[in-house]
Amino acid sequence: MKTILLTFAAAMLAIRLQAADTNAPAPVKIGALEATNYYDQEMIVTGKVVQVTIRPTVTFLNLEERYPESPFAVVILHGHSSFYGDANVLRGKSVEITGKIKNYHGKPEIVLDSTNQLSVLGVTNLSLFLNPVVPAAGAPAIASPTNTPPASHNPEIM
Repeated sequence: MKTILLTFAAAMLAIRLQAADTNAPAPVKIGALEATNYYDQEMIVTGKVVQVTIRPTVTFLNLEERYPESPFAVVILHGHSSFYGDANVLRGKSVEITGKIKNYHGKPEIVLDSTNQLSVLGVTNLSLFLNPVVPAAGAPAIASPTNTPPASHNPEIM
């Protein structure tokens, strides 16, 4: 009986510790222009993707302005993140990026490790948005306005 009570008490303590971890304060939402004030802090950075640059091993999303004037960059290291899909569909979209803001050569950035860190405002299914289903020949096209990528897919390769 004593063993059962000790096991129960240990289980309750473990549940309580897990609950404490999940009660951490949510990151604060800031604009891309404010990111320089929050280095090494977990934040939600909002802004419009104005430039997508795809290189062999990395993709950059520049918010608000084109490089080098961009006040904030999102870095996607190919093969080191769960981000898959055509990043060009993000051009012109308003996004929210969650993560720790790093200082890279005097500019703020967040390195994207997971698609969970990226939200496209107005898009309900990011996976479908990044990887649209192309209907088979002769099948009716079904598109949702919130999941339809832009017509142009011209990557900016530097």
